[in-house]
Amino acid sequence: MFESITHNLKVIHNRIEKACERADRNPDEVRLLLATKTVDSERIKFALQEGETLIGENKVQELKQKCSAIEALQPEVHFIGHLQTNKIKDVIKWASCIESVDRLKLAEKLDVQLQSLNKTIDIYIQVNTSYEESKFGVSPENAIALIKNISELKAINIKGLMTIGLFSSEAERVRKCFRLLKSIQTEAKALNLPNVSLEELSMGMSGDLEIAIEEGATIVRVGTAIFGERIYPDSYYWNENKAVK
Repeated sequence: MFESITHNLKVIHNRIEKACERADRNPDEVRLLLATKTVDSERIKFALQEGETLIGENKVQELKQKCSAIEALQPEVHFIGHLQTNKIKDVIKWASCIESVDRLKLAEKLDVQLQSLNKTIDIYIQVNTSYEESKFGVSPENAIALIKNISELKAINIKGLMTIGLFSSEAERVRKCFRLLKSIQTEAKALNLPNVSLEELSMGMSGDLEIAIEEGATIVRVGTAIFGERIYPDSYYWNENKAVK
């Protein structure tokens, strides 16, 4: 039942290793995040037992259901979907990192919740490097200002940047998105802001992970190429047109 997952994991890790070799990078610098939207707990457990350690969820309801089921395996859990402020409490219970912070209002409410619990959390700033209206993320031009503002919040550590590259068969157009994220990272790190390390670049998925690795990705997010096609289209889980709250 799960043999295809074993095979697919080997294929993806081989792609990562070959991309690192071409880019003259150490494969240990690039982590595989299992994008587990719509994937049932048993298949996630199997992948974790195969040696995977990092998963990412898009929907808060699925995060709650699955994390309670796989808690004993102690995976590192990231939230990678659009986060509404009224769902913060559930996310910080289960996730150690939120990769999709794209606005100050969200960060401020997150900070208040965390301080009330005497907790801190790692976040990545999501940047809309493709300039598509259908995608969430702060605009590249406003990313530095957002990082500066969030750096002043006590309970939040900005550990990286995240982007969803342009869905295109033209490699150089996709590459431009990842190169832009890297340049924002370089600019922001040079500011030496408090609570900001920006060591991580979460970019690249099944179709473009090689390009992302060539441009400096430290995390690639892969779901379908490991677990197979999903019942629902991506648009259901990347509900990019939903009103921001």
